[in-house]
Amino acid sequence: MRDVQLTPGEESMYECFNCGTVVCAATPTRCPDCGADMRNRGTPIE
Repeated sequence: MRDVQLTPGEESMYECFNCGTVVCAATPTRCPDCGADMRNRGTPIE
């Protein structure tokens, strides 16, 4: 496994932990649909 190189300000895909909504953004803090936390889809879930 390798670390994902993230460039600050660069948009990438994020997925909501709660409802599964996917958005393309630089750094979303909350899901636009339900307000839950988001995760970067390029980062593996452990």
